[in-house]
Amino acid sequence: MHDEPEVAVLRLGHRPGRDDRMTTHVALTARALGADRAVLVGDTSQSTETVEAVTERFGGPFAVERVDEWRPLLREWDGRVVHLTMYGEPVQRVQGAVRAAHADGDPLLVVVGSQKVPFEVYDAADWNVAVTNQPHSEVAGLAVFLDRLFDGRELEREWTDAEKRVVPTETGKKVVDADERGEPSSE
Repeated sequence: MHDEPEVAVLRLGHRPGRDDRMTTHVALTARALGADRAVLVGDTSQSTETVEAVTERFGGPFAVERVDEWRPLLREWDGRVVHLTMYGEPVQRVQGAVRAAHADGDPLLVVVGSQKVPFEVYDAADWNVAVTNQPHSEVAGLAVFLDRLFDGRELEREWTDAEKRVVPTETGKKVVDADERGEPSSE
């Protein structure tokens, strides 16, 4: 993921007050499952601040940015575009082609909508991809897509510059501080 071409997630549409939590979860899912950055459209300052705070506490690299207009990014993107939609081709049918393009050096822009997505997004996409053709959460679709793209490698990712680290345990919760060498030390 670090030596691979960029994977950016573009969150289209944001209704303040209504979509704050969902937009935040799209960006956190992008971060946790291997994307390099999330681009949030509209008045998403609350989501942006939350994701920046999580990245500061739990490490990176990951960037989150806010833009007022998504069309310039889509128009100027120098790579391939994947639009996640329930109306697209099944992910299992296109994952090989998407993985191959990424492995060949093509950066990927993964577009995740909220409200009705304009047809120009469908038209601009190299792949319109469905994680099932049933209504469900865009967060779930993004998670499945990224896991398929990275073939599970994102689950073993190493995080740098973290203040905290979660230690997997069978039961309970364990969070440790990172010392000067970046190694965990118990609280």
